[in-house]
Amino acid sequence: MQWTKATPRVLTAVMAAAMLGACASGESPTEPVAPPPPPPPVAFTVPAVTREFRGMWIATVANIDWPSRSGLSVAQQQTEFSLILDAAEQAGLNAVVLQVRAAGDALFPSTLEPWSRSLTGTQGVDPGYDPLAYAITQARLRGLEVHAWFNPFRAANLSDTLRLASSHLAVRRPDLTRKYCTQLWFDPGEAAVQDQAIAVITDVLRRYDVDAVHLDDFFYPYPDSKCAGLDFPDSATYAAYQRGGGLMVRADWRRDNVNRFVERLYREAHIASPTARVGISPFGIWRPGSPAGIVGLDSYASIYADSRTWLQRGWVDYFAPQLYWSIASTGQNFGALLTWWGQQNTMRRHLWPGLAAYRVSDGSTTPYTAAEIPAQVQLTRGQNAAAGGSTGSLLYNTTVVLNDRGGLRSLLTSGVFAARALPPATDWLDAVSPPAPTIGVTSLGAVLRVSITPVTSEPLSWYLIRWRTNGTWSQRVQRVTALIVDVPSAGTDGVVVNAIDKVGNASSDVVWRP
Repeated sequence: MQWTKATPRVLTAVMAAAMLGACASGESPTEPVAPPPPPPPVAFTVPAVTREFRGMWIATVANIDWPSRSGLSVAQQQTEFSLILDAAEQAGLNAVVLQVRAAGDALFPSTLEPWSRSLTGTQGVDPGYDPLAYAITQARLRGLEVHAWFNPFRAANLSDTLRLASSHLAVRRPDLTRKYCTQLWFDPGEAAVQDQAIAVITDVLRRYDVDAVHLDDFFYPYPDSKCAGLDFPDSATYAAYQRGGGLMVRADWRRDNVNRFVERLYREAHIASPTARVGISPFGIWRPGSPAGIVGLDSYASIYADSRTWLQRGWVDYFAPQLYWSIASTGQNFGALLTWWGQQNTMRRHLWPGLAAYRVSDGSTTPYTAAEIPAQVQLTRGQNAAAGGSTGSLLYNTTVVLNDRGGLRSLLTSGVFAARALPPATDWLDAVSPPAPTIGVTSLGAVLRVSITPVTSEPLSWYLIRWRTNGTWSQRVQRVTALIVDVPSAGTDGVVVNAIDKVGNASSDVVWRP
């Protein structure tokens, strides 16, 4: 058919005749169908910032976690540490707790104590870089907090005493040390011992941008089956206390030594750094029978740790009892202990129990399956709403997570830690939210480039960037020096930025919509 200018008129006449014929036969002409209305816009509701502490201990003593052995080159040590941080980030964690003073030594340059032997194989030898500074820099790149972990009273193994550096306190002041079974300890009852530990910790707080300082459960030594019935040899120190008019029996005096140290640490740490948190991880059982049915070591009587008092007096910002037992355990039931500690948390400090990740596929007769740890995380979440309840957890140890032993890291990554979270804010240190930044967003094809402009001189920890793509929210934590971040553009209908200050307070939302 050849189309001409007359063709449209012919078609129009044909259509008109058809319509007239339809009317004559009683049929109604077909009306044009209007297109359906567009779907109503999806409300852009910004969710609350997700909060949960997810930490991991990195033990350096005896090269338990890092470095894998002493004597590695600087490059080898740094590569190993970077891989650890990569594994922590992949697992969905948001903090690492790095052991920086294991036994009167230092994982950082110090005028107070010698370099750790775990770095070079010889105590006091400079490894050629600053491991703590490196750890902080690398952790910030991955959105991870760094908590500096100290042992205040452990001095050495007796087998190490001939290898101690001349600057070690045990060499400079042997009168402050006590031999206990196979170990050398600093006497917690000696004022000079406490002074040294406080000086080292506050020195780190003044010189390094750590998010917290952390103590574990070593105050007085645990009973040792190799030396059954052996008492800690502090008779001279106790006698001096009595000569000064002291009236407490020795057990109470020992507990008081530790209590005074913990209280002093909390006070002086916050003078050195008002926003750095103080955390302690005591043995998970305060006393047998607390709660009913719990049996095991009496840490109050055996290692003189009145840990419940530290929590109830508010001498910590976070409390991480080592609940290294399973949910199915009867004499040391994980859930019962978790509930009990929450009930003792009358000052509403952060409660972040330690979980025994090291027991996953450990080759023992009672190993954990990898599923035990996510199940324990779920139990902590079940207590979030309770007064004093837990708001996070800590994994011991790094090597299990790094090696994905038993598939644990994979299970965390795809399961309970799949959605990222920030640690809870420590608002009793500072309850004022920081000012919000300003942002600009530029479309660059496949990405949206978010540019952040700070508006405050207040020290910040992070910028939190969240975006919604096809109805699903994602987020990234950026160090405060990184003021440009790219997010996917396809399907993204909004970006939200918050400034996060040093105690975790978030600014108001800064929202961009296309």
